[in-house]
Amino acid sequence: MDEIIREPKQKRAIEKKEKIIEAGFNLICKNGYYNTNTAQIAKEANVSTGIIYQYFKDKHDIFLNGLEKYGNDIFFPILKVKNKKIDVKNFNKMMKNMINEYIKNHKLSKTAHEEITAMMHSDKDVAKYFYNKELETTKSIKNLLIENKFIDNNLNEKVHIMIGMIDNLCHEVIYHKHKDMNYDIMTDIVINNIKELFKNDISI
Repeated sequence: MDEIIREPKQKRAIEKKEKIIEAGFNLICKNGYYNTNTAQIAKEANVSTGIIYQYFKDKHDIFLNGLEKYGNDIFFPILKVKNKKIDVKNFNKMMKNMINEYIKNHKLSKTAHEEITAMMHSDKDVAKYFYNKELETTKSIKNLLIENKFIDNNLNEKVHIMIGMIDNLCHEVIYHKHKDMNYDIMTDIVINNIKELFKNDISI
């Protein structure tokens, strides 16, 4: 008979569950999904493996909880710009700050990044999370632009392209690190292409 998963109600139990999620997700981000097991997570969280199985079905369950709790900071830091004003006179500076913030807060090891990227194509729960977050991110940035008087002229498509360019740039800087690339120049090229995307929507 399968063990019943408990939903903690007491403060101490809730804190213990949160600690397991944090420990598990951090280990997976550092060592990779397939190089992390529940025994390691239990040790990192300073609990027994029995306690883990009271709150989670398995490592996969811990990982999905971690995605929901910490995924925005790691995978979708661009969401942090919502509710901010866009200073069109300092567009380049704003974009550079956004890119630098993305790079600074990125906690995934190269192994974890490769494994989680693969899981996006093979694991329906992980795929669903990223699909929904991509839509949420596009919608949030589009709404931010409209609030800052951008014209809704195919903004969904333009924002999606913009996010892709920023993601690719940051992954190049963080993981690929081609020695013949000048990343300052590459950053400027990405920002100029983003400006070109929106040139007919507002004067920037």
